[in-house]
Parts: sequence; C-alpha cells; structure tokens
Amino acid sequence: MSAPRRVLAALALAIAGLAAAAVDPLPFADETERARFNALAAELRCMVCQNQSLADSDAPLARDLRRELFELIRDGRSDTEVKAFLTERYGDFVLYRPPLDRRTWWIWFGPALLVLAGLATVVVIVRRRRAGAGAAPLEPAKDEEW
Repeated sequence: MSAPRRVLAALALAIAGLAAAAVDPLPFADETERARFNALAAELRCMVCQNQSLADSDAPLARDLRRELFELIRDGRSDTEVKAFLTERYGDFVLYRPPLDRRTWWIWFGPALLVLAGLATVVVIVRRRRAGAGAAPLEPAKDEEW
C-alpha cells in the first residue's frame, strides 16, 4: 500500500472513531423502551438549540437531558410524569406541544389572529382603492401641460 493511501486510511479510521465516540449509546432493556425513549425525545425541545428536538440536538445540555430522560424511564415513570418533571424544571417551553391554558393561549391562537388581522387589512385597503377608483379622473390645470 502506498504512503498516501495509508494516510487516507488512517484519517478515515480516525474520523470513524470520533463519530463512534460522539454517539453516546444508552443501554436500553428492549426495543419498546428504545421506542418510548425516542418518542419522548422527539416531543421535547432542546433548551439550547430551541429549534431542535432533544433527539436531534448535539448540544451538551441535550446529551444531559437525554441521560436524564433515560434514567426517568428506567425509574418507571410514565410519559406524563416525565413531561411534568421536565416542565417543572424548564417550563412549558421544553414541550413542542405546550398545554392549552391562559399562559399559552397566544402560542396556539396568535398565528391565527395575525392571519385574520392581515386579511382584515387587505380587505380595508382593497375597499378604499375601489372607492377611490370611482372618483373623477384628474385633469391638468389650465396653465399646465402634460
């Protein structure tokens, strides 16, 4: 094997080793426990990334929260208890689907209200333009040329 190929092979092995070290596997008891963990991790938001789920994030806090989630599942807590624990600790923002209550109604209904306000604005503008279109056309003044 030539020297450049050896270097490339060594580099490929080093990269593969780094990727394997970053995975951080958890020792699940069975596939149902893994599926439950993955479903919960997909429903929880990473508090650092904020636009990624706990399952998708590579942030150190997300890794810690995944370990915490794993331990809570191993302790026999239900999905509701796990979500309640994390909500108590981090607030409703940790949930991708926060509960509908007086504190979060704007999250649920705010986008619809903005769309309705935009539609109302468009309707008002169109009506004003139609009303203005019926007016007499502008004529140049006597001493003005066009």
